[in-house]
Amino acid sequence: MKKYNVTVNGNRYEIVLEVVDAADVKPAAPAATPAAPAPVAAPTGGETVTSPMPGTILNVNVQNGAAVKKGDVLMVLEAMKMENEIMAPCDGTVSSVNVQKGAAVETGAVLCVIG
Repeated sequence: MKKYNVTVNGNRYEIVLEVVDAADVKPAAPAATPAAPAPVAAPTGGETVTSPMPGTILNVNVQNGAAVKKGDVLMVLEAMKMENEIMAPCDGTVSSVNVQKGAAVETGAVLCVIG
């Protein structure tokens, strides 16, 4: 055991550290990596729209069967206090909407499919 005096913001503290032999230290177990979401098969000629980052869906502007043009705002994703517009990557008809307002999504989560 070793004693040290440390001053933090003008306050003085006495701390005691245990000296440990390197042979006694066990390596930490590696952190579990979350599994990537399973890819969803889009209909033939369809386009899957995925979340570019984790966040919360603030607004869903489309529903099943809606016709969209490339660049149309499909939904709004809030991430890190910023609102990100998720836009249609192509022209087509929305064949499925996989999220609803208020849903928390992870990176790669399928938001909708345009057929």
